[in-house]
Amino acid sequence: MQLDATDLKILQFLQADGRISNQDLAEKVFLSPSSCLRRVRLLEESGIISHYSAVLNTTVLGLEVDAFVQVTMRRDVEKWHENFTLALQSWPEVVGCHIITGDANYLLRVRARNLKHYSAFVLERLYKTTGVLDIRSNIVLQTLKDSSEIAPALLVAQ
Repeated sequence: MQLDATDLKILQFLQADGRISNQDLAEKVFLSPSSCLRRVRLLEESGIISHYSAVLNTTVLGLEVDAFVQVTMRRDVEKWHENFTLALQSWPEVVGCHIITGDANYLLRVRARNLKHYSAFVLERLYKTTGVLDIRSNIVLQTLKDSSEIAPALLVAQ
């Protein structure tokens, strides 16, 4: 699907406020409500908009620890990737997992109530997973930028 300037504006407004009414969105992008709704539906059907969600305030919820964890696996263990992938699905502390380049195999983003909770997760679950060779934790001290929004400038060929 080719995105035009209006589509980019729609995406920008929806990323900022996924609960905006179609009427308000249409006014902001200078379309009729029916045209706006049609465009939003096309963006959803094409998969550009994959879902809608609420962003939770982790501080208010009492999740004090945010950590990025590099996990290196032993390659001599049979089905190490499949076993790790299966195990991480049951860990609510892991809010993101990526296969990465470099020395480690995975980069996890882990949220925990406090250091005791984080330590228990690492020692009782992560280290005990078959094939785990090394774990390197980076505890976030302060977040300067954290957004899942994609800027329109990234979507336009320069």
